[in-house]
Amino acid sequence: MAEASSSNPAFAKNPIFNGKAAAQTPTISADGLQELYDRPSATPSETDRMSYEDTIVKTVGLFAVFLVTAVVGFLSNMPVPTVLGLGLMIGGFIGGLVFGLINAFKREPSVPLIFLYAAFEGLAIGAISGFFEARWGGIVLQAVLATVAVFGVTLALFANGKIRASKRATKIFLIAMVGYMVFSLLNLILMMTGVVTDPFGLRSGWIGLVIGVLVVIMAAYSLVLDFDAIQRGVRSGAPRKYGWSGAFGLMTTIVWLYLELLRIIAIFRN
Repeated sequence: MAEASSSNPAFAKNPIFNGKAAAQTPTISADGLQELYDRPSATPSETDRMSYEDTIVKTVGLFAVFLVTAVVGFLSNMPVPTVLGLGLMIGGFIGGLVFGLINAFKREPSVPLIFLYAAFEGLAIGAISGFFEARWGGIVLQAVLATVAVFGVTLALFANGKIRASKRATKIFLIAMVGYMVFSLLNLILMMTGVVTDPFGLRSGWIGLVIGVLVVIMAAYSLVLDFDAIQRGVRSGAPRKYGWSGAFGLMTTIVWLYLELLRIIAIFRN
């Protein structure tokens, strides 16, 4: 090996072959090694990875924007519904639908688009909540408390491993969702054409209550899917930006749950 290193410049310049490696290699004392072992491991935020805490912060931020615009929409229909309130409700629903679909089909989360969805959705939900509150006093507080209760129970059951997302349940959920969307579209057409004059269309009386309960169960399972997606993202070390996707999914489901509970309480009180 000594002959090879003296005859070949490449070997001669390499410290591994010329005997200088030992002199150039830094040494670490036992105390130094112990100090390295004692250092805390990097947190998800330091490694730019998704975490539960970061996703919660993002969700709270979205709801802060949502609540600000919701107050504007709510006051526009109080103490009595107004044309402005109707305009905000329609415009909010259209904007929320457009940005909701864009965010749902984007491969990468877009923070500005997600915040725009929250703002438009807040206008719509606030306006419709004001309309319901003007008709049935105290109904908004009832619906909010019911939403918090369903969310809290679902989260507790998921955290304790009592309920989990499964392929079979998800298939049933998707089939039920398609059926519900078709029914809702048909109900809207019948109401707009005057075939059905009831304020809730086909969803009135005890039939409306039964449908409402089934839809609330669907929304609760949608929360389970959201929790499961966030859990898988954290465990797999997904990039931190996907916390926005988790926050967007939670907001969409919670808004849907709130609307369904608001409708159920209104039908019951009607």
